[in-house]
Amino acid sequence: MASLDDTEDVALDFGSEDDWRRKRAIRYPAAAFFHLFFRVGALVSYLFCNLYSNSFIVDFVVILFFVSLDFWTVKNITGRLLVGLRWWNHIDDDGTSHWVYESRKGSKKNTETATESRLFWLGLVIFPLMWVIFVFSNLFTFRFAWLVVTIVALVLNVANLFGYIRCKVSSRKQLSSMATQFLGQQVMSRAMTSTIRPSTETVQ
Repeated sequence: MASLDDTEDVALDFGSEDDWRRKRAIRYPAAAFFHLFFRVGALVSYLFCNLYSNSFIVDFVVILFFVSLDFWTVKNITGRLLVGLRWWNHIDDDGTSHWVYESRKGSKKNTETATESRLFWLGLVIFPLMWVIFVFSNLFTFRFAWLVVTIVALVLNVANLFGYIRCKVSSRKQLSSMATQFLGQQVMSRAMTSTIRPSTETVQ
């Protein structure tokens, strides 16, 4: 199997959308809903866990359940549908691990709407910031058991944030490279045309 570079940028066609989807502010309402649902669920469970349980183990399991579902959903579904980005890990036959950052082919106009993009990135950024606050709150109040819970939630949220930032940066580099290549081809084409014309005129 061919080895992939650690920062390899792969542009994939995840499928073209229908015209009626492109005209909607939110083309995938279910994906948009679950993009926030599990994150809000984890946050609400953490803030109000004393209301439904007096057991730390139960609270921990419920919060971890929401956080894990959120991580998987955002990483594998909502990022691909809402903004056309996806990141994942590839392991070679020799056991070498590689991180791959993918962006969907096509113009931004055809792959996402402003509402979807805003909702996706706001959800991706705001919730890690809130978990940071909870981490420091537990650290300063010496609630070390809850500190573990908030650190786990923060790590999973930051992992998705970092992965999609890399996808965004990689897609911009890819567009810049394609634009440079196109301009180079145009310059070479014009140069070849201007070189061939005089010699043709001489023959005539």
